[in-house]
Amino acid sequence: MPSQALESGIHQSLPGAIVERLEHIIVGKRHEVELALACLLAGGHLLIEDLPGVGKTTLAHALAAVLGLRFQRIQFTSDLLPADVLGVSVYDRETGEFHFHPGPVFAQLVLADEINRATPKTQSALLEAMEEGQITLEGETRALPRPFFVIATQNPAHQIGTFPLPESQLDRFLMRISLGYPARGAERALLRGADRRTLLQDLRPVTDVQQLEELQRHVHGIHVSDAVLDYVQALVDHTRHSGRFEHGLSPRAALALLRAARAWAGLRGRDYLLPDDVQAVFVPVAAHRLQARGTAGPAGTETVGRVLEEVEVP
Repeated sequence: MPSQALESGIHQSLPGAIVERLEHIIVGKRHEVELALACLLAGGHLLIEDLPGVGKTTLAHALAAVLGLRFQRIQFTSDLLPADVLGVSVYDRETGEFHFHPGPVFAQLVLADEINRATPKTQSALLEAMEEGQITLEGETRALPRPFFVIATQNPAHQIGTFPLPESQLDRFLMRISLGYPARGAERALLRGADRRTLLQDLRPVTDVQQLEELQRHVHGIHVSDAVLDYVQALVDHTRHSGRFEHGLSPRAALALLRAARAWAGLRGRDYLLPDDVQAVFVPVAAHRLQARGTAGPAGTETVGRVLEEVEVP
């Protein structure tokens, strides 16, 4: 019993400590920071879409530092090749053998910076890694480190030199979020405070890989009642039959919604799920998977948010 009580205390206090440490770097964006952390606790990958300069890259660096994860950044450009991401085998004349040199994808937290500036061929190099936690090169499968998270940033699609992410790749991301401009008070704190790069260098981990994996296991085991499952199914069913979207959410998307909601409940120290948890993550989980009828590209957050208004809460 004492050990169970200790574990319960860690599950309740550690997420709050992580968020508090992140807020020293990402000022005035607690909700977005919590969404990013929930995404990682759920074992998913995160897509951050926003204008340059609002803190997307800084958030990824801060998450890696606070969680004690090995970090690699890949700057995606139009001339980036799949081998630049995955790695390459180089011939050694002395031994007469090929030796594999792993690419930057062999890290625990990988930042795919401006992912939509790379060609579709290079974008697709991440598909197997994100789905299976492994890569296959030259007929050999190589496992990636555990845990393995991808945080991708992308610039708005209307900017010059971008390649839209295909639906299959968008679906690999558990959530899509935007940071947006800071509020006036938060921006004043940024202007008066130390340089973010200096603060990142001084940032120390709040947890380690073992505790992070324990948190993930705890999140996975959070109880879901039949009433909440009914609510999740009602939301998913509404996207399929409301006539507002080209295609409704898939069963995989429904599972993603449940995983994210469990993580959100875990951030609040609960071991059971409420409809509020589902509502908190619905738009970040669903918006990039839905396309408004008669339009191109993912649906807007306001359009997806109406689903929550139209489906009755149990």
